[in-house]
Amino acid sequence: MKLAKKTAVQFVENYARVDCGLLILGPCGVAKTHLAVAILRALVLRHGVAGVFCDFRELLKTIQRSFRPDIAMTEAEILVPVLKSEIVVLDDLGAERPSQWVRDTFAYIINHRYNQKRTTLITSNFSDRAPARDLSGDGTGVFGEETLAERIGERLRSRLYEMCKEISISGPDFRVAVKSAGILE
Repeated sequence: MKLAKKTAVQFVENYARVDCGLLILGPCGVAKTHLAVAILRALVLRHGVAGVFCDFRELLKTIQRSFRPDIAMTEAEILVPVLKSEIVVLDDLGAERPSQWVRDTFAYIINHRYNQKRTTLITSNFSDRAPARDLSGDGTGVFGEETLAERIGERLRSRLYEMCKEISISGPDFRVAVKSAGILE
């Protein structure tokens, strides 16, 4: 966590010279979203940048609702802040089912921001390490989740390597620890 915080502080301090975004990876509850929002907030307050926070799942749901004829807002109008803002936080990438439409939508956003050289901060619970697989053959072994590349596709993961510096955070789920300590009842 100390290394993640140090990287975040340096990112904010050196923002004028930063040429990439951040990809913040780690399991649930290790403060990925908290860190991304803190970076966005610091950039808005210290550097006056225009920024947007976007839960990726909510963005997809909003776009899907725009397909209904009774909704006045179009997909293009919904995406304007995500595409045009100087900095965008895309939170919880990969949490949604990776249909071709989801991958195409993400690819459109990422490629547009890449081509416009706009800073993107992305959080995800998926890592680049190969997960534990069931090697028992009888279904009783240990399973792990997909890698980020498996979830979003190799092509998009490759683009993120170019666009973002990776921050990996590990540790116990903070929410579980707080609840089990009796702090939140």
